[in-house]
Amino acid sequence: MKYILLSLLMVFSSSKYETQKYDIIFVEDNFEIRFYQATLKAKVVSNRNANGNFYKLFQFISGNNSNGEKIAMTTPVYMKNGDNKNTMEFVMPSSYNIETISKPKDENVVVFESDAKHYACIRYGGYSNSNKFNNHSKKLIEKLSDLNIKTVGEIFYVSYNSPYKVFGRRNEVMVEIDYTN
Repeated sequence: MKYILLSLLMVFSSSKYETQKYDIIFVEDNFEIRFYQATLKAKVVSNRNANGNFYKLFQFISGNNSNGEKIAMTTPVYMKNGDNKNTMEFVMPSSYNIETISKPKDENVVVFESDAKHYACIRYGGYSNSNKFNNHSKKLIEKLSDLNIKTVGEIFYVSYNSPYKVFGRRNEVMVEIDYTN
């Protein structure tokens, strides 16, 4: 645990990170509809907690891969919980594609290209917890219902900051949507 916290501190406390790009389709207060292009990601799905999944992904970008290569950290980190499984995804730097990215040595780490999709999200600050996640998820569903937009799949959480950043934190609840303009 101490190693994971130290790693998180080192990862997020240095320079500014590349953030996954998206197009904003609609915005109202802290609610947005976005379009994300296909993106290269690494993920771990397990029955472990988030720290265990983070550790495996952090090891992959720290050199536990076919080329022993260090891969830059990016934001956000995607986290999903459901069916007794926890999923964590790291977005890979945009300079890589599926052919040029180093292959994970850990069989639990999977590198894949996500599909281009529309998502709805609500942004909130501070440290996230289950109450904040649940409250903002409820607001997200209500807003989508008001706009008559259907969801696809479950709501998930994304984080843009290290646990050591106190001010100006960025968290979001997101869900894929069936959206046509």
